[in-house]
Amino acid sequence: MSEQRDLVLDVQHLTKHFPMGGMRDARKVHAVEDVTFSIPRTEIVTLVGESGSGKSTTARLISRLIEPTSGEVIYNGTDVLKSQPRGASLDYRGDVQMVFQDPFGSLNPAHTIGYHIERPLLIHKKVSGRKELRERVLDLLNTVGLGPAEETAEKFPYELSGGQRQRVGFARALSVEPKVILADEPVSMLDVSIRVGVLNLMKRLADDSGLSFLYITHDIASARYISDHTNVMYAGRMVEGAPSDELVHEPAHPYTRLLLSAVPNPHAGLRTQETVARGEIPSLIDPPPGCPFAARCPHVMPVCREVMPNAVTIAPNHWVRCHLYGDGGVSPLPTAANSVG
Repeated sequence: MSEQRDLVLDVQHLTKHFPMGGMRDARKVHAVEDVTFSIPRTEIVTLVGESGSGKSTTARLISRLIEPTSGEVIYNGTDVLKSQPRGASLDYRGDVQMVFQDPFGSLNPAHTIGYHIERPLLIHKKVSGRKELRERVLDLLNTVGLGPAEETAEKFPYELSGGQRQRVGFARALSVEPKVILADEPVSMLDVSIRVGVLNLMKRLADDSGLSFLYITHDIASARYISDHTNVMYAGRMVEGAPSDELVHEPAHPYTRLLLSAVPNPHAGLRTQETVARGEIPSLIDPPPGCPFAARCPHVMPVCREVMPNAVTIAPNHWVRCHLYGDGGVSPLPTAANSVG
């Protein structure tokens, strides 16, 4: 579904089914189904979609916080699910770090900011001696823009703003010298006025430190701002992927157009042309056959309710999973009336 590049992470057919509970209940929640995408070195790749689409679960599967039902997570050419079947090694956990959505809930209120950054440095044996430990903590705080670092290190999480706490999360992730950072909605709980600062921090880290990012969000406008490539998820499945600018200006899947219709367009007043979505999000416990968006799609055809569409390449590095494209489909949708920026 994408051109071959120097990949640091390659996710293939990743699937996660959560059991409902009791021994007599054989039902499962199909949280993530057949998800495939890649993260090239030094690039920022986005997963975008509504709440409940499976984005955060995908990140937790990649980080090995939870184990998948099936699939492959290939890191630097090795499937870590096979090479490390009983859980991720310390090296992998150091190379692939997560920054969580809630910048306060991910920090222990009983400990100082310095303590939170010291712990991974000590666990991963990145320093030797108290002097080097202190210098590294202060350097990390300065790297993420939390100066004066000496004062910040002595503060507790409740003494910082939401944006500052999120920067602590990035400093903690950076402490173990990762190759990939999985940023799970890192700005969704922040004031609009400080979101851009955190997004710019991610862009700077990717450019200056050679990091790769998986950015998870429900905001397709911020995905276009920060990322090189954007993948769209709906009801546990990926439905479209393309370079971010192309996805915004030439969206193919009706669900991508629905997401874009919710973004205010400064060139067209306060609202953009809306895409009407009917029906309800399908059950993840007993998913219906066919396309998961069929019940809401304004272009639905009989085949959409019966057969899952294959991924079809419609432009270089741009694919879509929709019966409107490829064999048996009708002509592609007209150019979107709205665009972001």
